[in-house]
Amino acid sequence: MEQKKNPKADVYRLSSPLFFVGLIFSLLLVISAFEWKFYDDLEVVSLGTLESEETEILDIPITEMPPPPPPVLQQPEIIEVPDEEEIEQEVEMDLDVEVKEEKAVVKPIKIDAPPPPPQVEEQEDEIFLVVEESAQPQGGFPEFYKYVGKNIQYPKQARRMGVEGKVIVQFVVGKDGALTDIKVLKGIGSGCDEEAIRVIKESPKWSPGKQRGRAVKQKMTVPIAFKLS
Repeated sequence: MEQKKNPKADVYRLSSPLFFVGLIFSLLLVISAFEWKFYDDLEVVSLGTLESEETEILDIPITEMPPPPPPVLQQPEIIEVPDEEEIEQEVEMDLDVEVKEEKAVVKPIKIDAPPPPPQVEEQEDEIFLVVEESAQPQGGFPEFYKYVGKNIQYPKQARRMGVEGKVIVQFVVGKDGALTDIKVLKGIGSGCDEEAIRVIKESPKWSPGKQRGRAVKQKMTVPIAFKLS
């Protein structure tokens, strides 16, 4: 005969409920451990009283500008202008002019043209520097310098001292071609200046300068060179 146990004496009959209760309690402990917060004891530090300056903020109202008035379009006014009145006026012209032979025909008066202004004549003593036709020596300047080379005498003092150079001589060619007012503008001394004046004085007459086709006085300047051979 099989032996049967008493259900109340069975130890394992409460194992399942107890397991679930223990599991639920364990879960609650784990959840509470994670969710529990710890706070350290901190000393309260006074930061003092901060004085804050209150800035008064003014509310500026928004100014609304009124819209400009719409432009007024003025229609052009049409004014009726009456037609111009035609002025009817008869102009009488008497074209029948009788020419009587008795009336003398007036001859046109001949007006003579005004005389030309008188030409200003050059003064007789006026000396020109530049003229239309310049004065020239007889045969031209090459012949003049040939004459100077043949007739000039080298001063002994200048030869002895070895003086060389150019003497600038100025003179006036008259209306008749004679040379006057001879003077030295630049000399070298030692008798050369006097010799240059002598040669110019003994020079043949020149062809005078001409202004407007008339012979005039002209001032000339020529150099005379002194050179030892």
